[in-house]
Amino acid sequence: MCYGTSLCVWLAALSKAPVSTAYPMLSLGYVVVAAVSVLWLGETLGPAKIVGIALICVGVVLVSRSSV
Repeated sequence: MCYGTSLCVWLAALSKAPVSTAYPMLSLGYVVVAAVSVLWLGETLGPAKIVGIALICVGVVLVSRSSV
């Protein structure tokens, strides 16, 4: 069920945005998983993971702005 929902959302995103913009947004899933693991599971993030998450966010912002 979740796979079907994600497929529908992905197809909707591709109908609104070019692949070069939409595809990097998938990497935000790593950020969401890290946030959920901290908030719900009580895991800790080390400095390297925090820097990595920040780089992912900066990369997504840069890619989304460069397509305008």
